[in-house]
Order: sequence, then structure tokens, then C-alpha cells
Amino acid sequence: MNNQYDFIIAGAGCAGMSLLLRLASDPFFSSKKILVLDSDDKTVNDRTWCFWEKDPDIFEPIVHHQWNELDFFSNHFSTVLDIAPYKYKMIRGIDFYAYVKNAIAAAPNIEWRKASIKKPLKHTTQNLAGVELTDGTLIYASFVFSSILFEPIQTAPSDYHFLQHFTGWEIETASPCFNPGKAVFMDFRVGQEQGTTFMYVLPTSTTKALVEYTLFTEQLLPDEAYEKALRNYIGSELQIQDYTIVHREKGIIPMTTHNFPRYQDNHIYIGIAGGEAKASSGYAFKSIQKRTAAIVKALKEGRSLAINKSFSEKKGHLYDAVLLHVLHYKKMPGDLIFASIFKGNKASSVLSFLDNESDVLTDLKIMSSVPTRIFLPAALQEIVSQGKR
Repeated sequence: MNNQYDFIIAGAGCAGMSLLLRLASDPFFSSKKILVLDSDDKTVNDRTWCFWEKDPDIFEPIVHHQWNELDFFSNHFSTVLDIAPYKYKMIRGIDFYAYVKNAIAAAPNIEWRKASIKKPLKHTTQNLAGVELTDGTLIYASFVFSSILFEPIQTAPSDYHFLQHFTGWEIETASPCFNPGKAVFMDFRVGQEQGTTFMYVLPTSTTKALVEYTLFTEQLLPDEAYEKALRNYIGSELQIQDYTIVHREKGIIPMTTHNFPRYQDNHIYIGIAGGEAKASSGYAFKSIQKRTAAIVKALKEGRSLAINKSFSEKKGHLYDAVLLHVLHYKKMPGDLIFASIFKGNKASSVLSFLDNESDVLTDLKIMSSVPTRIFLPAALQEIVSQGKR
């Protein structure tokens, strides 16, 4: 059994498999020995990724559905969001895994090993990185790309640590109930007593849609609370009584100002472990694609992989911290914040802002949409706090 490689990809989730596909698609890496380690075969439809983008990327062939218009609902403001030039896209986990596995099936330089990793080996000889498997096996490589959180997130006293937690049902109705050309991006017309709470409705046909109950809070709810909220929303708001649940999914994504390390020696952290989940929204798919593309480019050019955050990423981190500050101290409810932002700005500008791609003038316009008396003091406090983190 070979125990030395050029690259080890530790964890075959979104980040690991995105990096794997980018490496496998480039002839430059055809001579590199790549090992993928994961404890799962990735044969189950365990999650759904949604994201917005202007131009197609490498996963365009498996986009399950996309929308040009999105509904936004709240008790303060509601509208149809024209998101051009963006499209809102959905990729199913099962399609994602199968697509990448099929792409590497004939690659002699790539090995997939079903195994559990006990810990990273942080100090190795000959400038190598490594991992220790739970059976005691030690494996080394020039670089280890890890999306695994080996230890719980240790937040500093000045950090905020929210969770985006959700339960989704894909439902199918006997008669047409949905418009597959339009999705509900956020519907805040549900109880806000737990914190920032909303529904997604993502129709993929006239009779099928993913309905998801999502919260941005610091504590989880009992399982039955998510189920009850979904039943109530489908029955009362969507006015659907006769339906079948064809798929269920649930998840928890950290929304935190914690400063995740991007690298340590030749260990490169990617995905959530590398801080790719947007702290103000939980979205991670697009940032993962940007990061993995940057890693591949740096490898090809022989540049260091000790890539720190760009100015736009640091700027976005500050904006995220300000929002979490306001939510943590309950200075303004989340549904009103998002309603104010979407009411006062073009939808495409808000999406670029959420992706850390907006210019300073757009940033200023969006920030002026929310009360200065609340957000300016929060921003000043976070500027000081970030200097101490």
C-alpha cells in the first residue's frame, strides 16, 4: 500500500471534491499522485447546494435547476427580485458526488480510499505533511488539503458564533402547485421568536419543490420544532394539504467571526475548516469554488499556498462581524435588516455584496439602507475588536 503522495485530499465533501475535479481536469496534474480520504462512499443524496453566479463554472453540467426570479417576503417589505445578470442555481449532492467520481474513474494517478482520519500530522520530516488514520496508518504528501474540523471551533470572547440550521423537505403534489420559473429566496413571514427565521421554496417542476425551514441563531431547536414549522408553512402559507415527502435533509453551518486558519506548514485548510462559509449568510459553494481555483492556479505557477485573505475578503469579514454583532445584541431583528437591504437596493447589488464582489460605492449604498445609529457604533466596535483578534 502506497503511503506517500503528492497531494492528499482529506474529506470528500464539497471543498475536497471541488478541488479534486479541478486537479483532475487539468493535464498539468496528470503525473501527480493524489489520494482522496473519506469515511463515506458518497452515494447518498445528503444535501443540496444553492448559489448565484453570472457565468457558468465547472459544475454547470449538473445544475439540477435554476431560476431567474426570486420572491422575497417579509412583514416589512415584499417583492420579486430580478437578479439579472445572476442566475440562482441548485446542485444536488448525489449528482455532485457522482459527477466527480465519474470524472476521476479512469485517472491512474488518483486513488480513493475509504478510511477515517484520526488527526493531521503537523510536524514531519522532508517538508512533508501527513495524516494518521484511525487504524494507525501514517500517510504523507507534499500537501494535505483538509476540509475536516478535527476539533470543535474554539471561539475567542470577542467572537460571535451563530449557526445556520435547517431542515428541508422535498415534496411532491398530486396536482400542479408551483411555478418552476420562480423560487422563494427568503420568506420571513414565520415566527421570529427564536431569532432570524425564514423559509426557502425551491420548485423544480409544477408538482415538486424543496421547502426548507432555516434559522440563524445561537442555539439549535428540538427536531420536532423544524417538522412542525414545515407542516404549518406548507399547509397555511402554500395552501397545500395533499403532498408526499420524497426527500429529507438537514444541516448545521457555522456562521462565526472565528478566524479559521487557512494553512499550517503544508496543511491547507479548505471548505468550512478554511473559513469558506459566509458568516452573514452561511453560503459557501461559490467561495469554495473561488478558493479551490486559486489553489490550483498557485500550484501550477509554483507559488506559495500560504494565501491570506484578499482585501475584499477582509472587508466582507468586517461586514459579517457587524451583522452578527447587531443580531447577537438584539439591536435590530434579522428580518427587518434583510427587508431594509432588499428594499433599498437592486437585487444584483445585494448579491454581489453578499459574495464580497461589490465595489465601495455599492457597499456604502447598501450600508445606508440600515439605521446608521445602530450599525455605525457596531462597525466601530468591530473594527477595534478585529484588531485584537
